[in-house]
Order: sequence, then structure tokens, then C-alpha cells
Amino acid sequence: MTDNKPNANQSTATAAEGCVIVIFGATGDLTARKLLPAIYNLTRDGLLPKNTVVVGFARRPKTDEQFRQEALDNVNKFSRSKPADPKVWNDLASRLYYHQSAFENPDGYSALAQKLAGFDRQFNTGGRRLFYLSTSPAEFVQIVEQLGNAGLGNIDPFSSTAWRRIIVEKPFGRDLQTAKDLNYQINRVFDESQVFRIDHYLGKQTVQNLLVFRFANGIFEPIWNRRYVSHVKVTVNEAIGVEGRGGYFDTAGTLRDMVQNHLMQLLTLVTMEPPVSLNADAIRDEKVRVLKAIQLYNRDEVARMTVRGQYVDGVINGVPVPGYHGERGVAPGSATETYAALKLNINNWRWQGVPFYLRSGKYMKKQGSEICIHFHSAPGVLFNAPGSKLARNVLNLRIQPRESISILMNAREPGTVTKLSPVHMDFEYQTAFGSYSPEAYERLLLDAILADSTLFIRRDEVESAWAIIDRIEEAWATGTSPLVYYAPGTWGPPEADQLLAHDGFSWDTMRAEDGEVQI
Repeated sequence: MTDNKPNANQSTATAAEGCVIVIFGATGDLTARKLLPAIYNLTRDGLLPKNTVVVGFARRPKTDEQFRQEALDNVNKFSRSKPADPKVWNDLASRLYYHQSAFENPDGYSALAQKLAGFDRQFNTGGRRLFYLSTSPAEFVQIVEQLGNAGLGNIDPFSSTAWRRIIVEKPFGRDLQTAKDLNYQINRVFDESQVFRIDHYLGKQTVQNLLVFRFANGIFEPIWNRRYVSHVKVTVNEAIGVEGRGGYFDTAGTLRDMVQNHLMQLLTLVTMEPPVSLNADAIRDEKVRVLKAIQLYNRDEVARMTVRGQYVDGVINGVPVPGYHGERGVAPGSATETYAALKLNINNWRWQGVPFYLRSGKYMKKQGSEICIHFHSAPGVLFNAPGSKLARNVLNLRIQPRESISILMNAREPGTVTKLSPVHMDFEYQTAFGSYSPEAYERLLLDAILADSTLFIRRDEVESAWAIIDRIEEAWATGTSPLVYYAPGTWGPPEADQLLAHDGFSWDTMRAEDGEVQI
């Protein structure tokens, strides 16, 4: 099937068509916290047509009215615009339905197909379906197979109005082989053009702005290379533990759960070559080229270039917190990492010789995600007077908690003596534009309805990222990189500091409000 993809800089406000959105796992946490509030906000902002229908699919017995009331409670609790506007909500609630079935039950899908056909007649949705897999990854394949068996997958590519699309949440497999198997099973039922692998990080404003920042500002792209950039750091830290997800997390770990997707996505957007257009495939082609240029490590290199850590018992803000082994669902003696740090090399013309440091961990000192591009130092022959502090220029792209861009530069302090100090130039989205940004899931849901796959992950992109991660996981499994430990509420294990100190660098951030400055 060939979808008509809108240009990436085209206004999407009036382009969406009415369709039926089917959410599998409709009683889950993601649906409650993100998906239903996103659908409400899109409706409130006039970005979804009045004939958009939402169907929640889950195992628990529930009536339409119960589902609607729970949805309203969640919108009032989690939406960026709350409480819900009664007029907007009542209109949306009239098109909100619940479908009870086990995921493995063929009869449930046959009944779903009949229900969707009825909505086509009632709401004029024209056979347009968006399926959202908000379930455990273990359910993905059987849901896709059942959709195919019920005739809800691929359709005639020459259809003038009908289409089928499916959104798949991460993780996309747990290694290269399982990712390939999952992709194969999905593509048996849905054409690759119909598959939208979602990473919510790509919906964040700072991430979306990366391409604009790089390619729409003539002062940055000329210096975005090995001649001017010293090193790059990508951080995605969490201030919480596994939060009751020990059973899942123990089978994944930070490398699979965070690095393979979130951090790799950020890395590719920072380092990709200029695409030939803003077409989705043109952008994703360049991201894949970066992933294929990343050096694959052998066991000895993994031991030198990576750190795997796990948090132990500790205290945060005066409250005792259990170590990883004390979390519910974690296997006794588990060696699963809750912290990962690695140094990567991109062997292409632009980035040869520039080290890229990635880190992610749970129970970190502070929550935050950022990209720091450190430039080579200016020669110190002119401004080396006593008391001066000549800092390395750093560009900081902060994704959360407050989306912003900051540049660290040197300036002369007032006075009769020449003395230099580092200062910041800051830009914040909310301050600059005076309004709340849409949530990531709002943008991504709307893009999927519009068939714009720019911010979604293509099959070869997933597999290329797993090829890198598999090498590290395989080496870790041999014990060549011993598990190290860190206390909750810190920046992670000391061994991660040594990873950068060996090259003369550190993990220090640019957070001006914390009084931290990278020299």
C-alpha cells in the first residue's frame, strides 16, 4: 500500500481524515496517562475531525459508560489542559467505545470487525483504521496475526479512501534476531509503509527542533564536524527506580530499555548528514547511515568502552529506598544493569575521531535528558591571565525537564583588569513562545493518522541499532565487563567517570540553575 505523505513543513491542522482508532491494552497505564489525554487534546485543538471514533480493546469486562467515565477521570488527572471542557468531552465521549476480548480470541476480532464496519456506516469513517498496540510486547505478534485473520490488515492499495495503519510501542524485540522476527511477523499482515514504530522521545519539541537548529541556521552546520567538535555527550537520566516494573525490567536492562531506542535516536539526529529533502524516508535514510557507521566492538573493546551498573540500598531525601535486588519481580542475584554508560565511535568523514559518550540510569541524582556538544578550546595564548577561567564552548540541547537550548561561552568580567568567566546564553521554548507545547503523543498520533512517518522508526533502523547493542550484550554476558554498583541519588558508579576521565573529559552538565559549568 502506498500512502500519500504530507510534506514535513505542511500545516496539519485540517489534513486529518476521520478514522477509527483502536487501542489494544485500553485499561493499561500508557492509555490512561498518555493516549486518551492526547486524543482529548487533539480534539480540543480541532486537529481531529468530528467523525473520529476511539475503541478501547482489553480483557477486563467493562461497559462503554464505565470506559468513558474512567477516560474522563484520566483526562482530568493527566491532560496538559485540565479539567476537561464539558462541551468538548461530551462530544468526544459519544464516540468513545469499549470492546472486551482476550487478545488470543479470534471471535473477539470478528466481533471487532463487525463493530468497525458499523462505525463506517454510522460515522462515515470510510474503512480507515489506526491500531495502537499499547500492550506487553509478548502480545504483539498474536494481535497482529488475529487482525490479519479477521481481514483487518492489508487492504487493496488502490482503495480511494480506506487505509490501515498500526502503531507499535517499544521495545521492538530484545535483540537483533527477535527484532527481525517481530518485523517479519508484522510485515506479513501490514506493509512496511503502514507500520509506525513509536519512540515518544521523537515527539518532544527539542528533538523535533534538532533538524531545524542544524539545517536552518547557517552559523552551526559549518562547525558541526570533527574539525570543531571535541566530543559529544547524550544523557537520559531518571530519578526513579523500576517503579514496580521489576519483572519486565529484569528481562531488559537499561541498555535494551533506554540506550537501544531513546539514546540511539538522539545520537542519529545529532550526527546525520543533511537529508536531500524533508521526506520521511530521506531523513530516515540518513539516520540508518549513521548507525551503520558506528564501530562494532569486540569483547576487549566492550570492556574498555562501556560501564554497567546497578543501584544498591540507599536513602533519597531522607527516605530509605531498596536496592535493585529488593524490587518486586527481580530475580535473586540478578545482574541486570540499571545504569549504562558507553563510548561510541562513528567511522565516517564527518565524525572520525570524535568520541560520543552515552549514559542512562535509574535513581540518578536528578532527572533530565540532554545533548551536550563540546567544541575544541580556543588557543589560550591571549587570555591566560591569572584568575581567568577559559571555558570550552558547549552547546546544550535539553529535552527535559524544561525544553531549552543553552550555549556556554567566554566573556570579559566588568572591571579594569581583563578577567574571563564562562557565561550562558539560554533559550526556553515556553518562555519564548508563551504557550504550552503539545505532548509528544499528540504529535505522534496525529502524524500516524496523516501517514507522516518522519518521527517514527523504520525496520532497518531498528535492526541496525540492535546490531550495535547485541555486540555489547554478548560481551557483558561473558563477564568481561563486571557489574559495578552505585548508591541511589548519585550520578552513577565512579567507573563511569573514569570512562571520560581517561580522555580528559567529565560528565559535568551545563545546568546554570544548579551552578554547574563545564570547563
